Amino acid sequence: MGNRIRNIIGFFTIGIWRITDKDVSGVKFLLVEILKKLIIAVRFFLAKSVMTRAAALTYSTLLAIVPILAVVFAIARGFGFNKYIEIWFRDALASQPQAAEIIIGFVNSYLVHTRSGVFLGIGLLFMLYTVLMLVSNVEDAFNEIWQVTKPRSLFRTFTDYLAMFFCFPIVIVVTTGLSIFMATVADSMHNYLMLGPFLRFLIDLIPYVLMSGMFIALYIFMPNTHVNIRHVIVPGILAGVAMQGLQLFYIHAQIFLSGYNAIYGSFAALPLFMLWMQISWTICLFGAELCYADSYLDYYDYDTNTEEISYRYRMLLCGVLMSCVCRNFAEGRRPYSAAQLRNETQIPIRITHDLLKQLLKAGLIVELTSDEKGETSRFMPAEDINSLTLGRMVERLESVGLWKIDLDLSRLMTKEWVRGLQMRSDYLHALRDIKLQDLRPATTGSAE
Repeated sequence: MGNRIRNIIGFFTIGIWRITDKDVSGVKFLLVEILKKLIIAVRFFLAKSVMTRAAALTYSTLLAIVPILAVVFAIARGFGFNKYIEIWFRDALASQPQAAEIIIGFVNSYLVHTRSGVFLGIGLLFMLYTVLMLVSNVEDAFNEIWQVTKPRSLFRTFTDYLAMFFCFPIVIVVTTGLSIFMATVADSMHNYLMLGPFLRFLIDLIPYVLMSGMFIALYIFMPNTHVNIRHVIVPGILAGVAMQGLQLFYIHAQIFLSGYNAIYGSFAALPLFMLWMQISWTICLFGAELCYADSYLDYYDYDTNTEEISYRYRMLLCGVLMSCVCRNFAEGRRPYSAAQLRNETQIPIRITHDLLKQLLKAGLIVELTSDEKGETSRFMPAEDINSLTLGRMVERLESVGLWKIDLDLSRLMTKEWVRGLQMRSDYLHALRDIKLQDLRPATTGSAE
């Protein structure tokens, strides 16, 4: 029994990552690929404390939901479509009718007081701050999942999200109007044997399609990097179906929550809404993890993290990356991206990203990127490549950090201490004779 458990653990930690399409049939390989994606998504979900991120987003959403909806309702009212927005919002919170009524009341009160000039000065700044905090937290969560280090610029943040606020009410109005139109047509065709039920099926399917489309758009739009749409379709659909399932569960679980309502009264709407929001953000972020796993599955030849790599081997891998960057620069070629460095060195993409972050912190490389979302970041030496040596790289990486303890070591400085420090100094001095660009032979190709 113990051997069987060890074999199972070994398969999921090592064996499954070595299976290729030549080892098993096509159907089995497809199942293995799906299992790999689930393992990566679940592992990253737990390792990155996504539940904590979901809790933070729940808190930010509670603060920002009223001003955000006020903007959406105001834009819709400007076009005369406020009725459709209310219908959509009540349908979206069908599992939380009390919360929907309370929020709509807050939004209407907010618009009335804003029109009368009450929310000016500090009050308006506070509301704006809550919206920006929510947007920033959502973008940070997605960027962390996609390992993006550079957030949107202030200009792109303003333009992107302003466009989203204007487009969102229009999409809601169009889809709500389409649903009402199809329902009207279906009612007029109840005598038809096939057409009426088919239209009813389409009407029942619309919430799933809209929710899935919303998640697909979110997974493409939110990370500050280029995301291929084919990697987000399946996770977006799964997240949309899961959200609709959560809605149905809450609707049918009201009978079980009657005791909860009896205890808390009207206040019960708040904790139930917060729980619903927490689960919703968890579904959203897990779907994002699935998108990332699907995008970079081919790069996970070894399922490991940088923290699991020994210090000696981490220095070796950093030397490999730096030698590629320096040699590429010496030959006047276009700087490497992280994906190209992975292809060149065969270091898994997650390890490559983590090591590049460490090299950036150490001031050994610089990141070249534009403000365009689809533009790939590239990396080049931070200084003259003739001064970038193996010794300087080791010294820089060892000294990364801002915090130091001022200890009086004079009484500890024995002869052996002085001798050890001198040997280390001689070791680093000897490594300074080895240029990083010389660690890699000259190439004849070019970086694309």
